[in-house]
Amino acid sequence: MTDQPLWTPSAERVAGANLSVFTARVAARHHLALADYAALREWSIAEPGAFWSDLWDYAGVIAETRGEHALVEGARMPGARFFPDARLNFAENLLRRRDRAPAIRFRGEDCVQRALSYAELYEQVSRLAQVLRGYGVGVGDRVAGYLPNLPEAVIAMLATTAIGAVWSSASPDFGVQGVLDRFGQIGPKVLIAADGYFYGGKAFDGLEKLRGVLAGLPTVERTILTPYTTDRPNLTGLPNTVLWDEALAGCEPAPIAFERLPFNHPIYILYSSGTTGVPKCIVHGAGGTLLQHLKEHRLHCDIKPGDRVFYYTTLGWMMWNWLVSALASEATLLLYDGSPFHPSGTVLFDFAEAEGMTLFGTSAKYLDALHKHGYHPGHTHKLATLRTITSTGSPLAPESFDYVYRSIKSDVHLASIAGGTDLISCFMLGVPTQPVWRGEIQARGLGMAVEVLDEQGRPVRGEKGELVCTRPFPSMPVGFWDDPEGAKYHAAYFERYPNIWRHGDFVELTRHDGIIMHGRSDATLNPGGVRIGTSEIYRQVEKLEPVLESLCVGQQWRGDVRVVLFVRLREGTELNAELEKMIKHQIRDGATPRHVPARIIQVADIPRTKSGKITELAVCDVLHGRPVKNAEALANPEALALFEAARTTLSLQ
Repeated sequence: MTDQPLWTPSAERVAGANLSVFTARVAARHHLALADYAALREWSIAEPGAFWSDLWDYAGVIAETRGEHALVEGARMPGARFFPDARLNFAENLLRRRDRAPAIRFRGEDCVQRALSYAELYEQVSRLAQVLRGYGVGVGDRVAGYLPNLPEAVIAMLATTAIGAVWSSASPDFGVQGVLDRFGQIGPKVLIAADGYFYGGKAFDGLEKLRGVLAGLPTVERTILTPYTTDRPNLTGLPNTVLWDEALAGCEPAPIAFERLPFNHPIYILYSSGTTGVPKCIVHGAGGTLLQHLKEHRLHCDIKPGDRVFYYTTLGWMMWNWLVSALASEATLLLYDGSPFHPSGTVLFDFAEAEGMTLFGTSAKYLDALHKHGYHPGHTHKLATLRTITSTGSPLAPESFDYVYRSIKSDVHLASIAGGTDLISCFMLGVPTQPVWRGEIQARGLGMAVEVLDEQGRPVRGEKGELVCTRPFPSMPVGFWDDPEGAKYHAAYFERYPNIWRHGDFVELTRHDGIIMHGRSDATLNPGGVRIGTSEIYRQVEKLEPVLESLCVGQQWRGDVRVVLFVRLREGTELNAELEKMIKHQIRDGATPRHVPARIIQVADIPRTKSGKITELAVCDVLHGRPVKNAEALANPEALALFEAARTTLSLQ
């Protein structure tokens, strides 16, 4: 690692940051000397009740009551209860602003552009909330969205949570079985869907899949369909279905009667990836989700009223839930639906320039693809308003840090962030008042007691180990759906270390108190008994110009484990002896001889989840002749056939 940071915030930027204001407020209120972020974070972990209470006040949480206690049974995990006497409504906090300033700016791949002001958003939510109540939807009922990233999705979520119901969503590229694997477990009363979606310059009909979904969801009493790819969808075979405008036609905007409910009242059901079986249904509460997102947006991302916040996401990824919460910070949501590379790789930066984007959220794979294809958005677009770029989904390679500062913007806060669906937020993320170091996530989050443990369960620094959280935090799941005794919940996070959350990431704490991600701990490789993180190999091999993408797994072989690397190469490139030698040399020099794969195989595609993450575990199952339990959860399940063919080859070599 270099001894110089890639970026250091100016004194002016530090002074004006929300984090600086909050730190000064905490220091004054509690008579503390908080010299820097590290001191604030240490205090936030030592005094969680005070920290989350101060955040509540600073962010202006709207509630009927906060209650007397901030944290009860704080030593139990799970079991700790934050703000047990509070009563609030999630949607009310996101709809706090009701003027004519823009709340949503939407752009679809087919060049559809729409806008809603805060006032118009409130009115639409009011009308749909009345419709849902008229359908008999009440507190605790489930409403499901099978939608592209449209304004209607935001409206539907807010209307659902405004009346105390629970929202769950899937993106329209999910097949029928993938939707049923999710919604079939939670029994939604109302389904809100679209007639199709656009991707890569094509319109995809969604009505046939919707018919299959409704046939498998007997609990759905009413369906609301929003036209997107056609003006007048054919409703044949869609029982009890009404078009969006027709559903709302009989309702006039009126003040919303927000249901103020307990802090842990469920608002969202999210799903695990489902690549190892039927997805787990993860239930998240109103208060914890709201507080975590307010903290991350305002303090870690420095979002201010009037900012324009974007994340490239679908409704099948938790980053959609994270994005829409920016309304609670009085920001404008920039929604995009479609391919990020159609008609060209600059389409998202066209959007950024046109809308004056302040936060650009994306995946590490997208930044790597821009780099590989030779795009230089900072040279072709005016990005004066852009202050923050966030990246997640997979570890951000050091070379991608260089690329951002060289080819996108030299004066930008690049925040690699990491957390997950499990906590609907982040364990590690950016700090706008601190330097950015190449290849490192800047810091562990405020109020998050994150540590790294070695194989003996001891805290370590400068060594790779398990990412854990040793104390409770508000956005821990309320529980898993249909898990009354909490057995699935406990097994998912607390089985290995009692009373400590084990997240499943293989990481390293740096001397800057940052984090380096080395991949999933359940996908670590163990050749000769040495633990190797998969991302350590990816970082090296994907530096090579011919390699677009790679995936490596450990294969049981002659009483040990051998590393097998699969590479997807540029069109027209073949894996020959020279390129294989180049790959091995790069890995040996950039990592260690232990990292060098025993076998390298070229494949035309690499399987990934709906949120774009490569799925090493599914490939590992294929190579060992085990069935992939839920290929429907993959965005491209057909890619698994390539690895079936590779298994035959590997068994002979």
